[in-house]
Amino acid sequence: MVTPDAKRDAVAHACLVHGVSQRRACEALAVDRSSVRYRSLRPDDRELREAMKTVAAQRRRFGYRRIHVMLQRQGIEMNIKKLRRLYAEEKLQVRKRGGRKRALGTRRPIIVPDQPNQRWSLDFVSDAFTDGRRFRVLTVVDDHTRECLALVVDTSLSGRRVVRELDAIIAQRGRPSTVVSDNGTEFTSMAILRWSQDRQINWHYIAPGKPMQNGFIESFNGSFRDECLNETLFTSLAEARMRIGAWKDDYNDHRPHSSLGNLTPSEFASNLALEKQAA
Repeated sequence: MVTPDAKRDAVAHACLVHGVSQRRACEALAVDRSSVRYRSLRPDDRELREAMKTVAAQRRRFGYRRIHVMLQRQGIEMNIKKLRRLYAEEKLQVRKRGGRKRALGTRRPIIVPDQPNQRWSLDFVSDAFTDGRRFRVLTVVDDHTRECLALVVDTSLSGRRVVRELDAIIAQRGRPSTVVSDNGTEFTSMAILRWSQDRQINWHYIAPGKPMQNGFIESFNGSFRDECLNETLFTSLAEARMRIGAWKDDYNDHRPHSSLGNLTPSEFASNLALEKQAA
């Protein structure tokens, strides 16, 4: 028995099972009666608990730090230590999903681009419909602003399709200096090679078996799978496109990003544009 709660439980058990008085149980267990009789004067914080549980229900994969940011955006100010206590009392801890193998050996830090459109990262993520059919998602991220530029959902995505989607993004926000991807067949196809030469865009391929050389997109894919794909059942391609598109908008415009000082990617990009105009 270490904590006051454990001591109170032991005294109550002795009184109930052995039929002794509270005074006798405290003497036998060497517990101070004032500790047993103490009643907490803390407020129940019902409104704060409800607000926290509401955010946790909407953002099931958010921990207490991101919940703290979301509550601040609602105008609810709370000490993070208190929030952590309430978070634990309400048993809202996020359960970690299965572990994964870790790469061994020397790791070099990834150089962070210092402006938007300097480097884009690309990758594919796969999932399945409820009937077992597979589909793929092309993910495109700006490594500086962390904006998700595209989530292209389809049952098949060729190199030519990737080229068309990249052209659509360029038409909206301009051309990147570098594109980073793995060595998948879609990214090493003649369509991609010809496109990068025609657009004069440097296409960098990471070393085989070294996904952390493309760590920005790997981090995004982890959040995408954890918060969207693993949380949603898709019955059709149209539904998948709608739900994944909604998650993309939420990620860019509402979800706080810890590496951006808890700003959303859209807020971070807007601040950069304002600073550029002011300069």
